[in-house]
Amino acid sequence: MLLRFYFTSCLFLAVCSLVGSKVVGQELLFTHASWINPGYAENQNRRACPVFMKDFESSQRIASATVSISAHGLYEAYLNDKRVGDAWFTPGFTNYDSRIQYQQYDIKKLLKKGKNHIQVTIGEGWYRGAFGNRQTKNLYGKDAGLIFQLDITYVDGSHAEIVSDTSWRSGSGPIVYADIYNGETDDARIQTINWTGVVVGNYSKEVLIPTVAPPVKIHASIAPVKVLNTPLGEQVIDFGQNLAGWVRFKVKGHAGDTITLEHAEMLDKSGNLYTKNLRAAQATDRYILKDDHATVFAPHFTWHGFRYVKVKGCVVKPEDFRAEALYSDIQPAGSFSCSNPLLNQLQHNIIWSLRSNFLDVPTDCPQRSERLGWTADAQVFFRTAAFNYNIKSFFEKWMEDMAVAQGADGSMPLVVPDVYAQAHVRPPRIVAGWGDAATILPWQHFLVYNDTAVLQRHYPGMKAWVDHIRSKSHDTLWTSGGFGDWMAPADSTSLPFIDQCYWAYSIQLVILAARTLGNTADIAYYEDQLSQIKKAFLAHYIGEDGKVTIAPTQTAYVLALQFNMLPDSLQPTAAAELAALVAARNNHLATGFLGTPYLLFALSDHGYSDLAFTLLNQDTSPSWLYPVKMGATTIWEKWDAQRPDSTLQEVSFNHYAYGAVGDWLYREVAGIDLTQPGYRQLVIRPHPGGGLTWVKARYPSTYGDIVSNWTLNGKEIKMHVVIPKGIQATVYVPGKSTVSVNTGTYDFTGTIE
Repeated sequence: MLLRFYFTSCLFLAVCSLVGSKVVGQELLFTHASWINPGYAENQNRRACPVFMKDFESSQRIASATVSISAHGLYEAYLNDKRVGDAWFTPGFTNYDSRIQYQQYDIKKLLKKGKNHIQVTIGEGWYRGAFGNRQTKNLYGKDAGLIFQLDITYVDGSHAEIVSDTSWRSGSGPIVYADIYNGETDDARIQTINWTGVVVGNYSKEVLIPTVAPPVKIHASIAPVKVLNTPLGEQVIDFGQNLAGWVRFKVKGHAGDTITLEHAEMLDKSGNLYTKNLRAAQATDRYILKDDHATVFAPHFTWHGFRYVKVKGCVVKPEDFRAEALYSDIQPAGSFSCSNPLLNQLQHNIIWSLRSNFLDVPTDCPQRSERLGWTADAQVFFRTAAFNYNIKSFFEKWMEDMAVAQGADGSMPLVVPDVYAQAHVRPPRIVAGWGDAATILPWQHFLVYNDTAVLQRHYPGMKAWVDHIRSKSHDTLWTSGGFGDWMAPADSTSLPFIDQCYWAYSIQLVILAARTLGNTADIAYYEDQLSQIKKAFLAHYIGEDGKVTIAPTQTAYVLALQFNMLPDSLQPTAAAELAALVAARNNHLATGFLGTPYLLFALSDHGYSDLAFTLLNQDTSPSWLYPVKMGATTIWEKWDAQRPDSTLQEVSFNHYAYGAVGDWLYREVAGIDLTQPGYRQLVIRPHPGGGLTWVKARYPSTYGDIVSNWTLNGKEIKMHVVIPKGIQATVYVPGKSTVSVNTGTYDFTGTIE
């Protein structure tokens, strides 16, 4: 039996908008603009955010005005005291040595006749702030740099150009401290800046590229659910939802009063704020009042992962506080709901972990001193993410940084952008499941969005990765080791076994990509390698009876089945062994980051759908619904991050990797699956089970909305299917013959045996 990923791939082979701002072009090259730095000596121990300013006059009627801007650090620009655009954390996180994005805005409405005032504040950000597991400062440089160009066209056809140069001034502003992990301190008493000159920096402008990623925006404003008085006598606001963002609040006090907000995801067993899982992150914002007038505060250059906020320095009035959720401006895509409220909450948790961690890069977590673009997390979650949001351009930008970070020898970093390399840390660069993002993400992106150009762009990197593995292998065996099945709650799966499975999987994807792109010379070369890799796998890890010869684990059988490592004759035995291992754990899963995304597929694809639903519906740990029963509003990093007695483990409570089960909900439970890239051809094959009486699912393909709804009454199933124009679909009606349909809305009735 062919595996799901391989089946759909082979079947196919057989047969920047900125909201609130107008992007007006990408051709500007900052010809006359210079990088400028502050003209004063910064306190390198605790740097305030520098401010750059320039005044200029405009005496004519304006036809158009475009500003192009980027920074070493993060920028926030104001023109005549009005914010330019509504994007945050610009210019975004990239491998700054090679790529720095710039943004362009139509600012005609902000300009006025006569005197105009530009002011740009630069935050530490990823560029020079303390970042990475070691909180290394100045990863890419210690300068706070700005490059700026304003192009004005007047009604009479004449032009004016305002650029960053020595005519600008700089000074230390009211944001006296800003750090991604530790938080921000704003001193509203600083109203007058001591202006000095600027220094022109000798930095390359060739690394500047037009923005390609959707910008980070504020997407939700959430009111407090309640205000708690903890056993320690502290004021804590509960916003009811774990999220990534900040708190915006209105406060009135006296000049010099300091309002302190400390953020956390959980309350401990005693009901007090829990911050141990933040590692070194202080996650604390401070606001110093200038007078006794009511003032609205919010950070500028930091964000936090939180549900709870401890407030000191004022009496909390719930109506004055709002949590604002920040994430990249990706657009919602599909939807899934069903008759089980717990599964609907699981879907809710998947969505919120996606939102919390798709903040310019796909991070692992939004709360602790990490927030890195881990490659394994991203690749296992991609299909689930793509069902729920349009992530096409989001991943195109990130995969470009992945390509830049790939070594000349084909090796792959663990995180992208590779802050480890910037910090001169040398973790392994050949890790199964992590480095394989080089092949998995381009191929999955192609399957979902049918963009051959993106696949072509990353095809050399796909080959380079598998060729690098081959250079490190011996006798067609890859045994480099690594993280294995990260966070698995049971016995560890053999690292060499995992290595071999992922090597074969990546080779298969290279072959599929070669066929798609017409690179016929590569096909035979890699097919020969794949044959040898599988032979070595069978010889070293599989007995004649089809059982693994290593210590048996659920993940071992899942990968062997899912990655097509076994001949058809041995797959039933492997599936039966997997089912037996599940039964031996009282019908609970025992998989980690690499095994979990494929576990339910491996069962349902091989005749164990009932068991797959049993696992899905388990509500004791380890399971997907245990965190739901414990009140989770996001996906946890560890299955039992909060134990049944309410004690907490020092892990992330907002970590999307285990949310990869959402892929199974869409493709198996609702039954929406592609058979050609971009859903040009697809199947609708729902699999009722698990006590569900109805399911509603929708996916907006480029051709239109695909709908698969079903209801179950006893053994009778009624299906409602919508196929958009331009798509061909095969519909499997339980108890009836297969139906081939084109554009239209269809209702079917079948029978569940």
